[in-house]
Amino acid sequence: MNTKTWIRNAWVVDTRSGEQTKQDVWVENGVIAKISLPTTNEADEQVAALEGWHIVDAEGLLLSAGFIDLHVHLREPGFEHKETIATGTRAAVKGGYTTIACMPNTRPVIDTPETVQFIYEKAKTEGVANVIPYGCITKNQLGKELTDFAALQKAGIIAYTDDGVGVQSAGMMLKAMETAVEHGLPVVAHCEDESLVAHGAAVSEGEFARKHGLVGITNESESIHVGRDIQLSEKTGAHYHVCHISTRQSVHLIREAKTRGIRVSTEVCPHHLLLCDEDIPGIDDANWKMNPPLRTPKDRDAVVEAWLDGTIDVIVTDHAPHAAEEKARGLTLAPFGIVGLETAFPLLYTHFVKTGRVTLDFLLKAMTEKPAALFGLPGGRIAVGAPADLTLIDLEFERTVDPSTFASKSKNTPFGGWKLFGWPLFTMVAGHVVYTESSATPEAAIAE
Repeated sequence: MNTKTWIRNAWVVDTRSGEQTKQDVWVENGVIAKISLPTTNEADEQVAALEGWHIVDAEGLLLSAGFIDLHVHLREPGFEHKETIATGTRAAVKGGYTTIACMPNTRPVIDTPETVQFIYEKAKTEGVANVIPYGCITKNQLGKELTDFAALQKAGIIAYTDDGVGVQSAGMMLKAMETAVEHGLPVVAHCEDESLVAHGAAVSEGEFARKHGLVGITNESESIHVGRDIQLSEKTGAHYHVCHISTRQSVHLIREAKTRGIRVSTEVCPHHLLLCDEDIPGIDDANWKMNPPLRTPKDRDAVVEAWLDGTIDVIVTDHAPHAAEEKARGLTLAPFGIVGLETAFPLLYTHFVKTGRVTLDFLLKAMTEKPAALFGLPGGRIAVGAPADLTLIDLEFERTVDPSTFASKSKNTPFGGWKLFGWPLFTMVAGHVVYTESSATPEAAIAE
């Protein structure tokens, strides 16, 4: 495969200043070798072709650093009927993501170096994106005994989490944070106090639950763990990262903690920024069931405000694939979760950037530079010497979300039928083209 690529005439956004300029980006041996002003000299093209450069005409397209998702469920090992590393990474690059961090609630769970190694080997041989696994906080995610933090760190995990379940014991979370500090890695928490969640509860405690006579999931089931763990982070000095924030109470706690200098960060999913419980069409459509659930309009608005004012640090998808027959069981019986890798950027670009609520550089930063900086990852920027993890996006191309076309093995999304702008057309990982859609529009065709 060609390791020398010249991307010509691309629009590039400086995520620090917001300035947009047209640039040529030269990729060689997996990194960005040069950034230059566009040239119209035909002789330059001829020389480049003779020297073995593959030329990509990106006229009219945005070139971004590849997106980084800190919260993805790849389901392998154990749940390959829902997703695999092969299909999940193909969904990622189709959505412009070049690095994804996979959650450990597989079977077996990722609580040993051997399972970490399995993920890396599978990603190397069958994946097309960078995959970095999390390691469990507790053995088998049972909340009773810490895993071997040192061994998991040596194996190459990104952080410690029991995502999928909350760590119910404050004492266990205290031990986890103390141990994580010793190894210099974050503790990442799915915040859910199970004693406050009724058996079989599937939606938030709000208007939808009242209308249909359902027992709802309270906001406090999330925020009580957030408040508890902020205090433990303050005590230990651990970097504490809150998964998929969804309630106004949690927002208040995190905002206040940040003002006091506590090492807390958080993430938000597109669905919690765009949807609320009152949007759910009915009890039969489990594509609207996720954990945390869609909250009230007040919660959604509070989460949006928190993203806009910097309380929330990064965008994630919480990509959670399930088989069609599982999701066909209705809200009360189906598993929690929706897919999101292939629609995240178009959703947020269409409903936040095109509407003027945020700038393009603000959105790009939340999906590239900030997640890279937050967890000390390579990538996330367009600069000489940076990894050539890149995506080209047609901001003017409009398409209707059609789950049947997803690269993901699963199709569970509430966004089917939505018309969106800003679709990735080309994705490169370590200098290799891993996704291209040259037929999207004639004017946006990418020469291969």
